[in-house]
Amino acid sequence: MKGKKDWIRIIIVLLVATGLFAWWQQANRAVLRVRDYQTREIYREIPVQAGDHLYFGWMHSLEHIPWNEVFYIAEDRTLVLDEISFPAFGAGIPENKGKRTWVDKKGMIHMAEIGQVFPCLDWINSHYATRDIKVNETLVTTGPQLPEHRRLLLCIEKKGFFDGYVKK
Repeated sequence: MKGKKDWIRIIIVLLVATGLFAWWQQANRAVLRVRDYQTREIYREIPVQAGDHLYFGWMHSLEHIPWNEVFYIAEDRTLVLDEISFPAFGAGIPENKGKRTWVDKKGMIHMAEIGQVFPCLDWINSHYATRDIKVNETLVTTGPQLPEHRRLLLCIEKKGFFDGYVKK
């Protein structure tokens, strides 16, 4: 009888240890979150890791041309701007950002190896201006899927085990 009680104790300890390990893994995962600046409501969330690439595409408000930004996620959960691309120069568009510049076959101007660090991206969302937000080619959201004319934040955060509801 004593042997049976020992096995039950071992099974209980293993189940508790497995649960604690799963909780620890969940609580220490990095996630990309798009949230409301004021209310902090989370609109989108996706697991990410250091080295992942974030694509943020939008329309330039004055020039009405597509603007593409590619960031990589650093170990400290910051966003490092690696490359920008756009079809033409205009108001507020830099002429010499980064270490490399070239024009591709479609006429897009690329500036790369920029290295500018952002703790978060902060913008006023527009269904017209905000295009795609992707991580490693996986679509996270688009401007029309987010609230119109709201100030939003995109940050890489540590996932808390008791973090709240993500609006779909």
